[in-house]
Amino acid sequence: MTTFPAGTFTPAPGRGRIARMLTAHVRTEALLTLRNSEQILLTLLIPLALLIGLTLLDVFDVPEPRVDSVAPRIFALAVMSSAFTGQAIALGFDRRYGVLKRLAATALPRWLLVSGRTIAGLVVVVVQLVVLGVVAVVLGWSPSPAGIGWAVLLVVVGTLAFGALGVLLGGALKAEVVLALANIVWFVLLLAGGIAVPAASMPGALGDIVGYLPSGALAEGMRTALVDGAVPGWPVFAVLAVWGAAAGLLAVRTTRLS
Repeated sequence: MTTFPAGTFTPAPGRGRIARMLTAHVRTEALLTLRNSEQILLTLLIPLALLIGLTLLDVFDVPEPRVDSVAPRIFALAVMSSAFTGQAIALGFDRRYGVLKRLAATALPRWLLVSGRTIAGLVVVVVQLVVLGVVAVVLGWSPSPAGIGWAVLLVVVGTLAFGALGVLLGGALKAEVVLALANIVWFVLLLAGGIAVPAASMPGALGDIVGYLPSGALAEGMRTALVDGAVPGWPVFAVLAVWGAAAGLLAVRTTRLS
């Protein structure tokens, strides 16, 4: 009969390595988002339909070639859809179903929970932009190579800013309220937040106000980088940073586990 040294089968419980826990958490969050048909509709199918529709149909008066003007704004919409609306709704229902309470009871520290959701949001945004970028290229999109690096930086900053706003909304209100309010805000920002209609095309002071919204700043920055090939002005980054920092600080105080 085979014998084993004493202590061979003694349990040795303990927290896993931080990198492994973070990777597992990011993978889980990203897969849950990508497998959710409602999230896919909001974060990918609607931006894809708008990209194709606004490029092929003369709905708004935009400079030619239309796809070059439309694509950067749809990229901004994709970031907002995933990082803000999708994040807020997912967080609201995670609280409702007790997911956050269960995760908080595990060995995952809270900062890792937040980091995991944030990185997962970036992963989803990358998937969105790759799909949208391929379709845009098929439609004839030719971005300025000089601005691609700045566009990538804007995507990261914009995702963090909208993600903080999503956590602020989804972490404080009931799931049903979050669902309704997040979709209303998404629709309003799409039409009047500088995405579908450029701030420069809006009448009077409304255009100036839109420039101080995160949606307007991100859309204008993406246009400057990808169409003009220029460096987005510092106010674009300042607006996104201020919104993100303010939302993050408020979220720390107001986010609840249930």
